[in-house]
Amino acid sequence: MNLADLPNFGPKSQQMLAQAGILTLEQLRELGAVRAFVQVKRTSNVSLNLLWAIEGALSGRHWQEVAKHDRLSLLLALEDVENECKISQA
Repeated sequence: MNLADLPNFGPKSQQMLAQAGILTLEQLRELGAVRAFVQVKRTSNVSLNLLWAIEGALSGRHWQEVAKHDRLSLLLALEDVENECKISQA
């Protein structure tokens, strides 16, 4: 299975992932939704909808379900990862 076969990803999402160096499902799984989103965010102007889409693709759910049920936990995880990045760059 490749990224094009996952739910929630259209051509634009796939292109953004590729620009960020995420080319395979294995890479996406290894990074996880939050770290993959942060990596894409460094190369593209993205909305949080991509975070919901990535999590949904990895968990087999529609992005809107993820946004409704997992929004808070994903936002907190995103904040943690972004803080880690700031600390490591300092």
